[in-house]
Amino acid sequence: MARIVMKFGGTSVADLDRIRAVATRVKRQVENGDEVAVVVSAMSGVTNQLVGYCQALSPLHDAREYDAVVATGEQVTSGLLAIALQTAGVDARSWSGWQIPLRTDGAHGKARIEHIEGETLIARMQAGQVPIVAGFQGIGPDNRLTTLGRGGSDTSAVALAAALKADRCDIYTDVDGIYTTDPRIVPRARRLEKIAYEEMLELASVGAKVLQTRSVELAMKERVRVQVLSSFDDGPAPYENETGALLPGTLVVDEDEIVEQEIVAGIAYSRDDAKVTVRKVPDRPGVAASVFGPLAEANVNVDMIVQSTGADGTTDMTFTVGKTDLARAIQVLEGAHGVIQYGELLTDPDVAKISVVGVGMRSHAGVANTMFRTLSDRSINIQVISTSEIKVSVLIAVEYTELAVRALHSAYGLDVG
Repeated sequence: MARIVMKFGGTSVADLDRIRAVATRVKRQVENGDEVAVVVSAMSGVTNQLVGYCQALSPLHDAREYDAVVATGEQVTSGLLAIALQTAGVDARSWSGWQIPLRTDGAHGKARIEHIEGETLIARMQAGQVPIVAGFQGIGPDNRLTTLGRGGSDTSAVALAAALKADRCDIYTDVDGIYTTDPRIVPRARRLEKIAYEEMLELASVGAKVLQTRSVELAMKERVRVQVLSSFDDGPAPYENETGALLPGTLVVDEDEIVEQEIVAGIAYSRDDAKVTVRKVPDRPGVAASVFGPLAEANVNVDMIVQSTGADGTTDMTFTVGKTDLARAIQVLEGAHGVIQYGELLTDPDVAKISVVGVGMRSHAGVANTMFRTLSDRSINIQVISTSEIKVSVLIAVEYTELAVRALHSAYGLDVG
């Protein structure tokens, strides 16, 4: 018998038929002898509709009331799934975040989880009841309802799994696992049986959208084993085979659990970045702070950074920001022109970030060179480079995205067959 947290995303509970299918899957897991808790998202499209209502009434709405509105989507789903399970003969009860309680800080709209009191849910599970928890929400220090930001239901599920001391957290979505790259671009992409927390965190941060970044960070911190599965595969309850691999999805685990570690786990891409170049800045101490300080104060996140100094005593700085932050970044830099004293401000939204990720990079040389050579052979110009211990990212023109991903996937031997 295992203790499992099962999380179902919006597409998995998009309508009543799918909610009934989820109930069938949960019942099967219970009949497998497991103690089960479930975390649900709002039905597909509902959160966007609720956000739209708030914005239509007031673009500068009260964040506390915004949370009160948008959290209702998950509350509806949890109640409906509880009804479906009860109809199927399973003892179940819905729980809102404040009822557990799941305690957060007071940052409405993007709250962070501080503590979950799991004793009551554990007792209910041990008595044979299935708690159905509304994801994405908690209760702040002022006893007001809070939400965790978009994608927060994944974070809710992982945090709940940690609080309940669950054996794993099964996240059901519309894909059947984590692949070496996007199968829509590379049909020969492979589904991974296991992937290390660090690899998944890097992939999530650079464009892979299967898991939300905060949920992976929390799983790594709390050592929660996370299984990514498809809610549309009508297979048996997940089980572990003789090698410890959990089928049929992908298991996100500590690096020590992976016996045969690949040099490269996957290729990720993102078209969500824009390039900014600040040219002809006087080269003096504190110049970087004069550029990036105002951006930080405006909550503009900066990613890849390259600085080059010329013989004329000026320096050029090139970096990336999210496309949605580009207008704000331009406004901030133009406002700071008198302090920075740059000669020219250039922007380019038509770029893509391509990343190669793998913990095997720590012990194998030449990974970056393979990337650079592969792109060069296809006449793809690299505009910016950034690296970490297990990742190499490059910025290229957006029209070369698919060519670059396919070429790199083959170059690192990740193609099936």
